[in-house]
Amino acid sequence: PEEHLFVLISVEEENPEFWRSSAQNTLRSALSRKLNSNVAKNIVLFLGDGMGVTTITAARILKGQLQNRSGEETVMNMDTFPFVGLAKVYTVDFQIPDSAATATAYLCGVKTNLNTVGVSAAARNGVCRSQKGNEVTSILKWAKDAGKSVGIVTTTRVQHATPAASYAHSASRTWYSDADLPTSAVTGGCMDIASQLLRNTDIDVIIGGGRKYMTPKGFPDPEYPTDLKAQGQRKDNRNLINEWLSMKEGKVARYVWNKTDFDAVDPEKTDYLMALFEPGDLRFDVERDPSMDPSISETTEKAIRILKKNPKGFFLLVEGGRIDQGHHDSRASMALHEAVALDDAVARGLELTNEEETLTIVTADHSHAFTFNGYPFRGNSILGKSPIFAMDLLPYTTLMYGNGPGHKITNNKRPDIRNVDTTDKDYVQQAAVPLDSETHGGEDVALFARGPMAHLFQGVYEQNYIAHAMAFAACVGTNQEHCAATAEPDKTPFTSIDPGSSAPNTPFGAMTTVMLSITMSVLLH
Repeated sequence: PEEHLFVLISVEEENPEFWRSSAQNTLRSALSRKLNSNVAKNIVLFLGDGMGVTTITAARILKGQLQNRSGEETVMNMDTFPFVGLAKVYTVDFQIPDSAATATAYLCGVKTNLNTVGVSAAARNGVCRSQKGNEVTSILKWAKDAGKSVGIVTTTRVQHATPAASYAHSASRTWYSDADLPTSAVTGGCMDIASQLLRNTDIDVIIGGGRKYMTPKGFPDPEYPTDLKAQGQRKDNRNLINEWLSMKEGKVARYVWNKTDFDAVDPEKTDYLMALFEPGDLRFDVERDPSMDPSISETTEKAIRILKKNPKGFFLLVEGGRIDQGHHDSRASMALHEAVALDDAVARGLELTNEEETLTIVTADHSHAFTFNGYPFRGNSILGKSPIFAMDLLPYTTLMYGNGPGHKITNNKRPDIRNVDTTDKDYVQQAAVPLDSETHGGEDVALFARGPMAHLFQGVYEQNYIAHAMAFAACVGTNQEHCAATAEPDKTPFTSIDPGSSAPNTPFGAMTTVMLSITMSVLLH
């Protein structure tokens, strides 16, 4: 039946009318698109860590092939977003960034240096004294200050670079617990990231891993009581989980560490939720025990159901954080399955929210040294081999890495993979340059947007613009012009602009013209 399907596809696609009709449908969809200029009551930001464009394309094909289709023509949930832009990801000090500096850009609206979170580029990597006075706040805090509920969902530890930038200020992304602070940081009064999770912003929903950074040194992990590596790491003897619970007196606050207790949490009756499913990062989705740990779709759903009770709305950061880690290991299968899982979570998020009032964004912090190459036939396994051998008369996979642990040359020869199952989840793709861990890539990353003011995300822009555009759409932070413009009854600025006139057709013509020119200036520069 599968072969028959491919025959049907190829015959249909041989007819020019198939492509003409398809293009006309896309054209009609584009022509009927209306700009949504509402205030964004809610923002859901899906962040695929390391999910560059190559990863998106390969994950799209994998998603289709997991459904017994050819794969290339598959439509991802993120593919349905009407507005797409490109973000430039370099940091102030490096051409190619890391997750800490990029998270500071798209969450705090300020570009910074490699390995630092929630601080400006005046701070120096690992230098505690340099962060004083150079702290920058994030859209998560701006939303909370505006009365919204806020949450973070991740597949890594909740103290990891991406979520950390939403609440912490640290000259080093690696100061997870006080045990990670160097002596200079301790004497300089710098605080570890886990402590800042409690101290800085009152976060309503915290879901991910990272139990060991929250408990005293030697404290046994509830899931792995005999595993020394899973034990608590804190030198200060604090139990931050208990402290967090005691801080929520008078509210319904729940802490859970397994799926049974997680499933029992009633969103309607829960004000605060902290769910930490692993001592460190969560397991890769293909290795996850569904009876112990929920999927990223399930955690996203729980977070939204809790946060959406707030009549003022919410901000939620959802990170597919292990796409990046799969790539660092050069295990493309792991990375792509993580990206598919994130795309499934995107669908769940869209189902639970209303596009008229919720701005949904899908983007990445950076890419990887990851290539999609060769000349595989249509429908070839995305994790498979090119049908054409290389000059050394050996095959190669269509997914490869520019550098990483997959560089293995013996007697001037590459490994012979003719009898190797390259679709195995643990297969390490070949690489041109030997490294223990494959590196990030430096090209622009895609951003997909839908909902209120999603059209602000078209074009090519600096990554730090993202935070400002999200804040503008939701009327949080310093720029409240969108709120002022939409506060008047029966006034809908931004929706109707006469190309032949110098001012938009709204009572706020002059102001709107200025605002549009500012927006375009940012987009173009």
